[in-house]
Amino acid sequence: MRLIRGWFGIPLWQRVMGGLLLGVALGLFWPEGAGAIRLVGELFVRLIKMLVVPVVLVTIAGGIATLGDPRRLGSIGLRTVGLFAATTLVAVSIGMAMGLILRPGAAMQLADVVPHPLGAPVTPADQLLSIVPINIVEALGRGDMLAIIFVAVLLGTGSVMAGEAGRPVVALLQGLSAVLLHIVRVVMEVTPFGVLALIAQAVAVNGTALFVHVGWLALAVIIASLVQMLVVHAALVGLVARLPVVRFFWGIVDALIVAFSTASSSATLPVALRVAQDNLGVSRGVASTVLPLGASIGKDGTAMYVGLLGQFALQALGIVPDATMLVVMLVTGALAAFGTAPVPSASLFMLAAMLSAVGVGAEQTALVVGLVLPFDRLLDMTRTVPSASANLAVATLVARAEGELDAARFRGSMVEQAQDRA
Repeated sequence: MRLIRGWFGIPLWQRVMGGLLLGVALGLFWPEGAGAIRLVGELFVRLIKMLVVPVVLVTIAGGIATLGDPRRLGSIGLRTVGLFAATTLVAVSIGMAMGLILRPGAAMQLADVVPHPLGAPVTPADQLLSIVPINIVEALGRGDMLAIIFVAVLLGTGSVMAGEAGRPVVALLQGLSAVLLHIVRVVMEVTPFGVLALIAQAVAVNGTALFVHVGWLALAVIIASLVQMLVVHAALVGLVARLPVVRFFWGIVDALIVAFSTASSSATLPVALRVAQDNLGVSRGVASTVLPLGASIGKDGTAMYVGLLGQFALQALGIVPDATMLVVMLVTGALAAFGTAPVPSASLFMLAAMLSAVGVGAEQTALVVGLVLPFDRLLDMTRTVPSASANLAVATLVARAEGELDAARFRGSMVEQAQDRA
């Protein structure tokens, strides 16, 4: 019992970091052992993904019901979409700039690369139509996030508009939301073991090859991710919301670690909802509305990577872009990032949309994807972190603007965490 109490007495982020370091060591020095515990990592990911659909559906609908006034929902929605559009556009710019400065694709050889087949591109019209599901149950089964968000918004709004008759539904949604968040806290206790297994497997498969073969690309991804977080997101929190930046990042460590280990924005959502309310003081209504939407369209890491990979591809193919090509890539990259599924490696397959807009054919794009794909897992883990940071920064800013942020809790919870972590 003393051992168990001691384990749970260690802050979760410290346990997760310990698992991460052990995973790296295991993958490097005993790759066979990494394969033996692979099941633990897969189980952890399945537990997280199991919660994503019910959490999105229930928390958005419950959050809208909590807001009560449809006009406030409109205000929050406009702010949220506007902020995500702005950060996404900046992220693409940072990725493109980093690609132009470091030129990671200049020394790449495509002669021996096996092309990776790309699926049929999804048109903007098809993406728009897919928001409205023909079959709600089928959309839930597929985990179609935009369709689920649409249904959840309708359910929450309808519950409010029904007035007295809708109150039992509102109470049910709020109760389910509270229950789900408690389930998330239970599942999070598995995180140290899941992270250990996932990192060990990733390192065992890739080893140090990532840094040998695509080292400049990896360096560019890391630098661009740090710039997006420590400049753009820090500015949103510090200059616009006027809140302590260090305390913000201190409070979202758990979500960032899960984002890194799972490489999935949607899998990070349950943890982001918890830290937003518990650590940042964001109200349930705002967190439940902004964060699920952010998991679908708040893709700073993806946007940055698409912009960077676009320059990487042009350099590997020997194409020198002019000003017009750069503007087209900026716009199409931002739109492609908005439509990217919140799952690992999805951004690689959105590259075709950007490159085709500047005249690069599907066969050449397939060569670039074939070059990067074997190493994409660790790159994907890195770039998912700024996406998680963006979602929480936007949620914090929206809550501050709407008067739905408990500043005392934001500061108080950070002080308590600092004392616990000292």
